[in-house]
Amino acid sequence: MNRSPRRRVLAASLSAAAAVLAAAGSVLLTAGSADAATTLGASAAQSGRYFGTAVAAYKLSDSVYSTILDREFNMVTPENEMKWDATEPSQNSFNYNSADQIVNHAQSHNQRIRGHALAWHQQQPGWVSGLSGTALRNAMLNHVTQVATHYKGKIYSWDVVNEAFADGSSGARRDSNLQRTGNDWIEAAFRAARAADPGAKLCYNDYNTDGVNAKSTAVYNMVQDFKARGVPIDCVGFQSHINPQSPVTSDYQANLQRFADLGVDVQITELDIEGSGTAQANTYATVVNACLAVARCNGITVWGIRDSDSWRSSGTPLLFDNSGNKKAAYTSTLNALNAVGPTGPTTGTTTGGPTDPPPSSPTTPPPGGACSATVSLNQWTGGFVATIRVTAGSGALNGWSVGVALPGGATVTNTWNAMASGSSGAVNFANVSYNGSVAAGQSTEFGFQGTGVGPSGTPSCTAR
Repeated sequence: MNRSPRRRVLAASLSAAAAVLAAAGSVLLTAGSADAATTLGASAAQSGRYFGTAVAAYKLSDSVYSTILDREFNMVTPENEMKWDATEPSQNSFNYNSADQIVNHAQSHNQRIRGHALAWHQQQPGWVSGLSGTALRNAMLNHVTQVATHYKGKIYSWDVVNEAFADGSSGARRDSNLQRTGNDWIEAAFRAARAADPGAKLCYNDYNTDGVNAKSTAVYNMVQDFKARGVPIDCVGFQSHINPQSPVTSDYQANLQRFADLGVDVQITELDIEGSGTAQANTYATVVNACLAVARCNGITVWGIRDSDSWRSSGTPLLFDNSGNKKAAYTSTLNALNAVGPTGPTTGTTTGGPTDPPPSSPTTPPPGGACSATVSLNQWTGGFVATIRVTAGSGALNGWSVGVALPGGATVTNTWNAMASGSSGAVNFANVSYNGSVAAGQSTEFGFQGTGVGPSGTPSCTAR
């Protein structure tokens, strides 16, 4: 998302949107059950999803901001800190300080990270303006490779390419310096990202694509082509910047579903809804319910925490007011998330791409002092990425270790969020300093990459 507001295209009539909102209004009146989750991240996790927010590194020292962040959200997206101008201010000279600050904070609070954004026509460093053609293409690919490699194993999903299609009814690609390097530049960026960080989901991200229209159909056709030709793409991000001029469309859910039917995951990536009171709350519930109704909708990210943190703050578009108080929209969102039972989305395997780990069960944790572990495997020819979820029993963990039996010929080549003992056969993984403490019934995750065939059995878990 750009730092300054942009013109939004009117995607549906206000009357159609009003009908959708009216149907969702009852959500506000739904009381949560006695055992309902009390935070956004925990309530989303009940159905195997996440609820995240955009984060600015310089605001982490704001105690109100960081308290809400750490309490409510289980996914973070750096707002500007991973973009080209921030990470490569001079050609081939990289600066990750601010982005690392966000990643380290997230890891220390058991939050996952969406990487945003590797290739975009805006927020490019000044030196890029002097490049074109092959020189620009090579610089873009080097940037994608270097940044994705730096964060390899730490990113849940990358917005590999951002906003590459034009607004309006043409369905054309945006005329940008990157587009002028050749129509295959998006494909090239995705291939470079897969090579650099094979364990991350790779997403295309855009705005004004929330409903079925010329722009979203152009993106749909690109994704369909990529899937048919084996270009690595795992997900599509829908920014969902909603206001009276660009309301939630009556076909919002259907649009998410048609992309999911192509065999990719869908994510709501930059949600903000201008307004206040009941109308705003109902619109938030509508969007949340649309995601919950699509099995491959992984989760939702709101673009900021408090209204004052928003790029469109005058529209008061977020879930917390300027002082950090919960708004009616927060309550409607939490109620909608809690209305879904503990069954996660069915995310099928995409070619060469990762799948979500199974959700932890909120009903039957292992006994006190014990822990359990489950594995989610992304397998391709010659290699794999395994994500292990460790769940505490009815008592908290102060440390844990997980045993994994690898098939013959398999070798661990990289590990994140854990320390590995051994690299083949029976491999043991132990917590690191920031994820050893796990509250009763809660979970943490680690992962590893390897060559050969990944593990198929259930890992063992031991509390330490």
